[in-house]
Amino acid sequence: MPELKMGLPKGSLQESTLALLAQAGWKFTVGSRSYYPTCDDGEINAMLARPQEMSRYVERGALDVAITGLDWTVENDSDVVVLERLVYAKATRQPVRWVLAVPEDSRYRVAADLAGKVISTEVVNLTKKYFAEKKVEVTVEFSHGATEVKVPHLADAIVDVTETGSSLRANRLRIIDTIQESVTVVIVNKNAYADSWKKPKIDALCLMLRGAFDAREKVLLKMNAPVEKVPELVKLLPALNSPTVNKLADEKWVAIETIVEEPVVRTLIPELKRCGAEGLIELPLNKVIR
Repeated sequence: MPELKMGLPKGSLQESTLALLAQAGWKFTVGSRSYYPTCDDGEINAMLARPQEMSRYVERGALDVAITGLDWTVENDSDVVVLERLVYAKATRQPVRWVLAVPEDSRYRVAADLAGKVISTEVVNLTKKYFAEKKVEVTVEFSHGATEVKVPHLADAIVDVTETGSSLRANRLRIIDTIQESVTVVIVNKNAYADSWKKPKIDALCLMLRGAFDAREKVLLKMNAPVEKVPELVKLLPALNSPTVNKLADEKWVAIETIVEEPVVRTLIPELKRCGAEGLIELPLNKVIR
């Protein structure tokens, strides 16, 4: 039986990625001590790996496809195909940022102020490229973790990843600049994507992941309304294309349904009710395939 070798991120992205895959239709079971999750799709052979290493494994073909961070793919300068960009992280649905930060009371205000200084970071290549583009000479040292505690005694500044900024603030650090934004990506080995069996499998996986991701902040609204109120109601309703309007047994009434962003529902439903809509129903969505 042919199989797709798939890499899943271990660490901060693990739980949110497994939840998205389950919503997309693939359920993975992870043992407490195992790096090899089982999948309800027998054609997928999965393993957990650190996002920092994932793109290298995909580039050399040890994995066919993987979900990882764009930041580490760029940091490793990996020759892979980026098929999907999905904006989610550990706690939020927004890009994470690699930022240049210094102590709150530091005299450093811009990157140029750090000329000749020591920068501690996990993303050495990204940091070197950033300072080279600004023509600022610095010493970049690799950090094995706990980067935020390296200043001011072990380094003059750090480049660290932040999702909400809370850890930096807790350590009394001030952001000077953002050097790289990152999102979660689906990457694939070039040879695997040229394979006649693997490519359709990978494309189907990406399609369903995108559909599950796009459905996360959307809901289906259904309602009944008098025919004469339809023009007014349709003006209020956002939709992927346009709302669906169907006749009911009573010719004076129609059924209307549409997909909307969940955050607007709290203000939209009262407006629809005032305009004559009745029997309003809000339903969660599992996937939206465009």
